[in-house]
Amino acid sequence: MVRAVSADEVAPTRHAWRIEAVGLSVKAGRHLAVDNLGLTLGSGVHGLLGPNGAGKSTLMRALATVVKPHAGVLRLLGADAATTRELRPVRRRLGYLPQQFGYYPRFTVREYVEYVAWLREMPASAVPAAAQRAIDRVRLTDRADAKLKSLSGGMLRRAGIAQAIVNEPELLLLDEPTVGLDPEQRVEFRELIRELGADACVLVSTHLVEDVVAACSDVILMDNGARVFQGLPADLVRHGETGGVGDSAAERGYSYLLKQHRGA
Repeated sequence: MVRAVSADEVAPTRHAWRIEAVGLSVKAGRHLAVDNLGLTLGSGVHGLLGPNGAGKSTLMRALATVVKPHAGVLRLLGADAATTRELRPVRRRLGYLPQQFGYYPRFTVREYVEYVAWLREMPASAVPAAAQRAIDRVRLTDRADAKLKSLSGGMLRRAGIAQAIVNEPELLLLDEPTVGLDPEQRVEFRELIRELGADACVLVSTHLVEDVVAACSDVILMDNGARVFQGLPADLVRHGETGGVGDSAAERGYSYLLKQHRGA
C-alpha cells in the first residue's frame, strides 16, 4: 500500500533543493513505475542509472511535469508539482530532453531552438541571441540553418540538447543525451554539463556508467521503481572492488549493487 504524504512532511532546509521528493510514486499507464521514492537534489550534475524498466524515464517525465505524481510530494524549484497553477512558472525555468523527442523535420536547427524558447515564454527580444548561444554550445554553429531532417543522429541529439538549454534552466533534465554521439562529442558534452551544473541542477539519465563517473557529482541508482543507491562516483567504484561483473570498477560496482538489492 502506497502511503500518501502530506506537504508538511517535507522538512524545511537551509539548502536550496531544486528537487524534493517524499514518498513519490508515479504510474506509467497502469503500472507503478516509481514507488515511494525519496530524493533531494540541489545544484550540480547528478547521474541517474538503472536497467531498462527501472523507472528512470517515468521519473524524468514526472520531474519535467509531463505526468503528475500518483502519490507523495514532489516539489520542483520550490513549487508543488501537483498544483496546476504552479507549473507554468516552473516550466519557464526548466529544460528537458526526453529519450524520444518530437520535432518538425522542415524546421532548421535555429527555427527549432527559437520555437522552444518561445514555448518557454522567453522575451521575444532575447530569443535570437539565446538560440545562437545554445547552438554554439553544442557545436552546431555551422549547421544552424540546416533542416533537422538533414542531420545525422548525433547532430539531431545535439539539437535536442540545444533546445533543452536555450533558456539557461535552473533545472535541466536529460534522458539518454549521449545516444548517437561519438567519443569526442561525448567528452565535449561532459564538459558542457559540468559547466551548466555550476549554477543549475542537472539530472542525466543514462546507461553509460562511465559517463556518469566522469561527469557527475553524485550517482543515483534505481531498480524496479526504487532507489537502490545514492552516493559519490568514487563510492560506486569502491563497490566494484567487492564484486560484480563489468569491464571497469564502476560497471562492476553498478552490477554488484543491483545484485545486492535483488538479494541474488
